[in-house]
Amino acid sequence: MTRYQPTLASLEARALPPWYDEAKFGVFIHWGLFSIPAFAARLGKISDAFKRDYGRAVAMTPYTEWYANAIKVPGTPSADFHRATYGDAPYEAFAAPFLDGLKDWDAAAWAESFADAGARYVVMVTKHHDGFCLWPSGVDNPRRAGWKSPRDLVGELAGAVRAAGLRFGVYYSGGIDWSFNPEPLRTLADFMGSTPGGRYGAYAEAQVRELIERYEPSVLWNDIAWPRRQGRLFSLFADYYNAVTEGVVNDRWRAGSLGRALMRFKPARRLLDKRLQAAMAANPAAFEGIVPPRVPHSDFRTPEYARFSSIKAKKWEATRGMSHSFGFNRQDEESDHASAEELLEGLIDGAAKNGNLLLNVGPRADGSIPAPQAARLKAIGAWLRANGEAVYATRPWTRAEGVAGDGTPVRFTRRGDTLNVIVLGSPTRSQLRLCDMPSASEAIRLADRAPATLARDGADLLLTFPIPFDGAFGPAISIRGVSRTPMENP
Repeated sequence: MTRYQPTLASLEARALPPWYDEAKFGVFIHWGLFSIPAFAARLGKISDAFKRDYGRAVAMTPYTEWYANAIKVPGTPSADFHRATYGDAPYEAFAAPFLDGLKDWDAAAWAESFADAGARYVVMVTKHHDGFCLWPSGVDNPRRAGWKSPRDLVGELAGAVRAAGLRFGVYYSGGIDWSFNPEPLRTLADFMGSTPGGRYGAYAEAQVRELIERYEPSVLWNDIAWPRRQGRLFSLFADYYNAVTEGVVNDRWRAGSLGRALMRFKPARRLLDKRLQAAMAANPAAFEGIVPPRVPHSDFRTPEYARFSSIKAKKWEATRGMSHSFGFNRQDEESDHASAEELLEGLIDGAAKNGNLLLNVGPRADGSIPAPQAARLKAIGAWLRANGEAVYATRPWTRAEGVAGDGTPVRFTRRGDTLNVIVLGSPTRSQLRLCDMPSASEAIRLADRAPATLARDGADLLLTFPIPFDGAFGPAISIRGVSRTPMENP
């Protein structure tokens, strides 16, 4: 068995574990003390908060999991809500009711619902920016004693998820911890410069090593940045890969540097804020969603509320909530959620371009999954049971996108010598025209295994089925004998 060394060359020589590439669909879970207030400003998407109210945007984001910071900034909707609802109670006061409210939480029920949705892996937030740990960590927080769950919520879910046949991963907020850095954050530069120093680096590394040792996670998903230098980070990666042979790490491990250290000083942050505001004004479209900067080593990239527009050679994973927040938001209505079709379109589009979808579930504080989220999980599961053969364990074809004769977009994936075509619409006719397509020998509709009669019309391929399409979104067709050779290494 290969033993990995703490060097970039050794880490980069490691191949992506096949399970992760083949999985395509995972479930993210944001759940914690912030699930009790379950409140955030309503300005739309996170990018809208920065465009509309940059001077206090970090406290105005739609992310309810950032509540502990938002209530520190006077005049924000979160601060006003907190005062009206909880008076002068500090954020720390949510710990006891959160833990007391878990008597009926059933990890197995969660795992069953995620498996039924067709997910192949689950990533649980173990510590978010508020610093509260959802496992009884043996690494004591030097700034806030007992800031952890005495019940092993992480371990319970890990066991349930694996019993359901899924992989289990952990999220850890390495770059932000408000129990170490309690200053209110308003601007993006404030946020970028708020990674704690001092004893925090040793604390974060010890906790991540503890998570690896206790739970052997298949995914090690860090957020924002990493508080230690690159050499120590490479040692952490090597030790993780040697302990978890099929583990993967994401791209949000930007190590400590002199430039980041300078961001702790207000003049440097003010200068960066001016540049960022100017850039947003000049090109607003470039600030839709979040695409983390490249780092020396990762197994996959993680665009957030965004995705890549073309096939990428490097594996990637789009992550998003079902509404504008990851954590549960008590203000969300049905119209605030993306439709099941929109979420499926993201999953299909990602698979065609070498990506996965990590779709978030934000439970209520008692562990119940809100009905709009549960309904979308159920719809995705139903689609995958009928059409998952066109998604799971597939690779990109020579191109990701195409179009049907009526203008409906289609996406392509391939598995071996089989080409899959997924229609991003709800056809009802018996014939499907695929524009600019090579010849083929046979085709079947996956949902009912109905065979198609194939014919050519100029550059187009005509597929005629004995029974019309039923109007369901996203029908998939598998085509054999395609005359053009698929791309092997996109």
